Amino acid sequence: MTHRPGELVRAVEAALFAAHEPLSLDGLADVLGNAPKAELAAALGELETHYAERGVHLVERGKRWHFETASDLAHLLRREREQPRRLSRAATEVLAIVAYHEPVSRAEIESIRGVQTSPGTLDVLMEAGWVRIAGRREVPGRPTIYATTPAFLDHFGLASRRDLPGLAELRAAGLLDPVDDAFEALTGDANDTDHAGNPPVERLDRSS
Repeated sequence: MTHRPGELVRAVEAALFAAHEPLSLDGLADVLGNAPKAELAAALGELETHYAERGVHLVERGKRWHFETASDLAHLLRREREQPRRLSRAATEVLAIVAYHEPVSRAEIESIRGVQTSPGTLDVLMEAGWVRIAGRREVPGRPTIYATTPAFLDHFGLASRRDLPGLAELRAAGLLDPVDDAFEALTGDANDTDHAGNPPVERLDRSS
């Protein structure tokens, strides 16, 4: 199926509004009859600019596109204030470890934290939709490995993991308390890497 440039922009706009979930470039191509991805990317860029000053914005989260209410207007549409999801200290540490070092196994998480991690902690994060099973490590025992999800990026307003804040940003925003030690250890020495190409971390000596 072929589209004139203006028609393709309108078609992409309609497809995103009608979709039940965010769409990737491949997903849009499937919906729109295998439209060329280069043209779809250009159409997305045009729509992103068009909606930048409007009441809804076109945003990309984890390489998936969707419309969302402009952040400065969201409060006008909420009849009931959402209760923020509160995580335990252990869950916050585990989520941070997964985000900064994914994919990571439970044993690797425990090595970083220095204590055992309750299976319920990972269950809470998976039930929240922020952590997923990403396969198995190809080592003896083939342990399950975990990674973050597009929902994690969306909830924290991140386009990709490259947008994860550094230690200085977290401290300036007052977000390190009560897991200052965890994030301090997680950022590690940026000049070294572990076996997965990630910065090393120090063990955290505390009980879960």
